[in-house]
Parts: sequence; C-alpha cells; structure tokens
Amino acid sequence: MPHPASPSLFPTDAPASDAAGWVTAHCDGGARGNPGPAGYGAIVQDSAGHVLAELSGFLGVRSNNVAEYAGLLACLGWALEHGHPRLRVVSDSLLMVRQMEGRFKVKSPDLLPLWQEARRRAARLERFEIAHALRHKNKDADRLANLAMDRGQRGAEAAVEVVSA
Repeated sequence: MPHPASPSLFPTDAPASDAAGWVTAHCDGGARGNPGPAGYGAIVQDSAGHVLAELSGFLGVRSNNVAEYAGLLACLGWALEHGHPRLRVVSDSLLMVRQMEGRFKVKSPDLLPLWQEARRRAARLERFEIAHALRHKNKDADRLANLAMDRGQRGAEAAVEVVSA
C-alpha cells in the first residue's frame, strides 16, 4: 500500500536543477539466482560528472533486493563519511526507490532493517533525492555489482572495494 513520502527526507523547496554541492550516485545490486551469490556496485560523481568513487562489495548469498539496499547504504555511507551533504541516488530498482519515497510499504522482514538504516542515513544529510532509471542508464553500477559477484565467487578476500578518483 502506498503512503506519503516523508517531507524531511525528500524536500521539494529547492529546484532539482540546482546542482551546486550535489553528488550523484548510480547504484545497483544483483544476485545470481535469487537468493544467490550477490553484490552491489555504485559510481559516485560530482556535479560536473567527475567520478569521485567506485564502490562495490560481495555480500555472500543474498536476494537481489537485499543487494540493491546494500548499494544504497554504501552510497549513503560514502556521502556521510566524505562530507557530502547533498546526495542524489539513481537506481534501477523500482521497489527500493518507491519504498524509500514512502510510496510502497516494506513488507519483507529481510528488507525492513535495511530500509530503516537507509532512512536514518538519508535523514543525516542536508538533502537527499532518489530516482528510478531503466537498467540501460545504470550500466556502470551494474558492471561494478557483477565484478563484486565475480570476486566473491572466486573466493577473493577483498569483499569490498572502494576506488576513489
């Protein structure tokens, strides 16, 4: 059931075109099988489009929706740790985007704590926006999620990789 978005997390008083001070993260998560070996990936860019970080992590055997939330949490954590108070997230997970917007309820007991943590982190930012994009507009994040799954399936010790530009 849909319910209204929280105005504290999704303010509409400033125009979206105001790019100053914003970073944008494209994130993705996936699982090979559902559940199966899972990973997330994300690209974080400044307002000029310069890559600030590439994030990816192997999660073990998880569902694709858990992997999507892991990608979102990684982006939120990176923004908070690096002092970026305005974050736009783009994801191809319509379920996660609608849940974060408050339009869909979180019914899964596996997703509820991840959603709660994502909301807590988003509330610590000055501004937070999230948007849905079709899969073909999220190719770089998808590539990083697949690399994380590859690393994990090879048994690589480095389950999480952060590359900052």
